[in-house]
Amino acid sequence: MDKAGLLRLYNLELDKLLKISSEFIKNDVEFCSLINARSGKCSQNCKYCAQSSYYRTHIESYPLVDIEKVRTSALEAKSHKASRFAIVTSGKTPDESDFDKILEMIDEVNKIKGLKSCASIGILNEQQAKKLAERGLKRFHHNINTSKSYYPEICTTHSWNDRFNTCRLVKKYGMELCCGVILGMGETVEQRIEMALELRDIQPDSIPINILMPIVETPFENYYDKIDEENILRTLAIFKIANPNSILRLCGGRMRLSEDNQKKALKTCIEGIMTGNYLTTAGKSPEQDINTVLELGKNIKL
Repeated sequence: MDKAGLLRLYNLELDKLLKISSEFIKNDVEFCSLINARSGKCSQNCKYCAQSSYYRTHIESYPLVDIEKVRTSALEAKSHKASRFAIVTSGKTPDESDFDKILEMIDEVNKIKGLKSCASIGILNEQQAKKLAERGLKRFHHNINTSKSYYPEICTTHSWNDRFNTCRLVKKYGMELCCGVILGMGETVEQRIEMALELRDIQPDSIPINILMPIVETPFENYYDKIDEENILRTLAIFKIANPNSILRLCGGRMRLSEDNQKKALKTCIEGIMTGNYLTTAGKSPEQDINTVLELGKNIKL
């Protein structure tokens, strides 16, 4: 379906739109979790980000954590029914001084039976992508964040194409790809449709959907009114319709949806949840997520 067709669907009565998207989802919900393994002091000027060195957001900054902390966090994630665990670091690209240690962290996650390793460590070059694949990294996460047409309004220190090229390298070396967006950053409805179509071209295995949580002292600190709950649901439905073979995953900012609308999303669009806390904001407890999924009569995919 082309952009005009998806836009027509977007503007349907909400219940009709959600009924269409519900035809594309399975009854399984996949949990994943992460560790913020290096925080803050990022050289990039992404206007939404608490970790950018351009803004005085007063978050905790720290260097790469030790491997034991990663192992402990991964085991805890597994105990909360996560089947995937991500090592996440701030920065445009992996620091060469940290890269070997990140590879060792991947080894530790891979040792845990029933838990698949993921990483989100920035823009990759070919050699880095090759090494990650050789080390047995299962899935790499790298968002496009917004549409190509809107990206210059979000960040000027790197480009949408830089992100796309990393996605291409991930797939070239046989790793699974997790690639999604942040909604509510001032994009138009048409640009949300563009995101859905750009992701269709990329064909990620997982599409994480984040909803902007405006951070004080960033340029987007007052962007609470850029998207409402109804339009979040509409966007989720369109993303699922455009990408029926990708797992749509609710991630950071999902608490901007009411409890009822979170459940509605799980019934009609969503097959994955980033459970626990996020990089610099809090989420639901894993126990709450487990209870919600089971209450809806769905299975937790292990």
